[in-house]
Order: sequence, then C-alpha cells, then structure tokens
Amino acid sequence: MKFKTTRRQAVKVSPTDLVKVTLFQPEQPLPLVIQPAVEGINLVTWVASNRDLIETWLLQHGGILFRNFDITEVAQFEQFIQTISGQLLDYSYRSTPRSQVSGKIYTSTEYPATQSIPLHNEMAYSLIWPMKIWFCCLKSAQHGGQTPIADSRRVFQRIDPKIKDKFIKKKVMYVRNYVDKLDLSWEDVFQTKNKLELEQYCQNAGIEFEWKKGNHLRTRQVCQAVATHPKTGETVWFNQAHLFHVSSLNSEVHQTLLSMMKEEDIPRNAYYGDGSPIEISVLDEIREIYNQETVIFSWQEGDILMLDNMISAHGRKPFIGARKVIVGMAEPVASSK
Repeated sequence: MKFKTTRRQAVKVSPTDLVKVTLFQPEQPLPLVIQPAVEGINLVTWVASNRDLIETWLLQHGGILFRNFDITEVAQFEQFIQTISGQLLDYSYRSTPRSQVSGKIYTSTEYPATQSIPLHNEMAYSLIWPMKIWFCCLKSAQHGGQTPIADSRRVFQRIDPKIKDKFIKKKVMYVRNYVDKLDLSWEDVFQTKNKLELEQYCQNAGIEFEWKKGNHLRTRQVCQAVATHPKTGETVWFNQAHLFHVSSLNSEVHQTLLSMMKEEDIPRNAYYGDGSPIEISVLDEIREIYNQETVIFSWQEGDILMLDNMISAHGRKPFIGARKVIVGMAEPVASSK
C-alpha cells in the first residue's frame, strides 16, 4: 500500500499581519503609526523585508512613528537606519550644538530645556541636506519635550502667493557670524581648526566667507526658498528664514545683542537673496501657518520617528526633567539651484 505524499504548504504572511498600521489622529495623515500586532516582532528584520512599503508610506504621509518595538539601545537605532538607507551622514556645516553619541548618531539639539525650537526642515539653510532624518526617544521628559511636526507641502500651499513668488524669485540669504560664547564657533560648525580646510569647504559649497578681526568669521550663502521633491515632484516650503531671522529672538535678547554690536555682526540673520530685508510681518505670517499646521505627540521611550526631511518639518517643545532623544540622518540631496 502506497501513501500519497504531500508537500508542506508555506504559510504566506502579509507584512501588515505582523504590524498594526494606524493614523495618529483621524483625518490627519501625519504621522502614520506602526506598532507590532504580535509579540516578538524584530523591527529591523521586519523593516528589511518591507523597505519599499515603508518608502511608499513615507512619501504619502511624510512621517512614520514606530512604537512599542522595544528599542532601548543606540546600536538598535543605528542598525534600523542602516537597514533602510545604508550609510548615515555626518552632521557637517552645523547650525546647532550637538554631541556625537556613537558612530554617526548624535544628540538632538542641546539648547536649554526652557527654550523651544521652531519648526524647520533639517539643513534647509544649505544647498545640501539629508532626505531622511530619524529621532529615537531613549528617555522621555518628565513634562513636555515633544517633537512637533508639520507637512511642508501644506505650509507651501497656504502661504500667500505674493509672498511665495517673492521668495521664489529672490531666494534666501543666510548671514552668520561665528563668535565664541554667543553662538557656535566656526571650529564647531565646520568641524575643523584648519582655516584652509574651512575655506575649501566654503568654496565647494558656494558659501562666501570673510575673515574679520580677532579670528572672527562671517559667511553668506544664498539658498532655495522652496524645493521640488525629487520623487513626488511636489513643491515644499524649504528654508529657515523664519528661524535665522533676528526677529526669531525675543526682544530682550535682540536689544542686548544690538547694545553689544552692529546688526551685521549678530550671530545669525536672514535676508532675501539680494540682501534686502525680509519684512517681519511676512515672517510672522509664515510662523503662524507653521503653528496652525503643527501636529504634536508625546514621546514614549523606545519610539522612533522617521521623517522625509523635505516633506516634514520638525521642532522641539520646552521640557522639564531628563530627556534623551538621539538623531540620525541619511541620503544626501543637492539643491537644483
């Protein structure tokens, strides 16, 4: 008597059977939230098998929040980024103080806990920026410390056409003065103590530089006000004029600086690309649009927030207590300027 042999059928599991995919807020596409649907899901393994799906979701929503995957170590976070995008980027031509945690993972901006950081796209003050940026919460603050986000496509759509047209035509000029103890030193910003290396970097990056008395460096660079996403073709508001402009300082700090130096010597400022002043009323209008488009979620320890840096802007709320949020960046993009 012969027994009929049968082959064991492989069970096909859909990627979405292993995870639960939801919106953080109903009718609000940013961010998409991904959580494990079953116990024991290894996030890095799941991501490795679903990179195309993640990319599709990211381009649609602008940001993805990975939650409850038990991410507790810097190495896990770094491996997660490498699995999606390969090599991480150095934080070069710096705008804010950060410390290297491990490899190319950095602390989030080390401004005092009492300060907020306005919404912005990472390195939009430059002609080269990361396409993707990730944040990982290793320790949540006792109170506050959220990383607000906003859709830069919607920001662009809502700005008055006359304002947009002027910025598109003239672009944005960033003027920086590197003065110790008032802002980052040029050695910290450019990650070198060699003036020749700095000058070579500036020449390659299209940054005008001028050495002043007392080892004082001044730089100027004209950059884009808007950008076209290379994959979706969508136009996004992509500059940091509202953040660099002296009007972003509170009036007391502004007046103190002006009592110490001329306006052209203030650590950072922004102008139209032809050097003419940007109207404060215009910047206030842009800031209000950012405020209205802001989405806020509270960090949970182990959270990873992945943003398309051209689609989504990010910031930081003031906080109380210890807070540890680390950052990684990847996939450099050059301006079409």
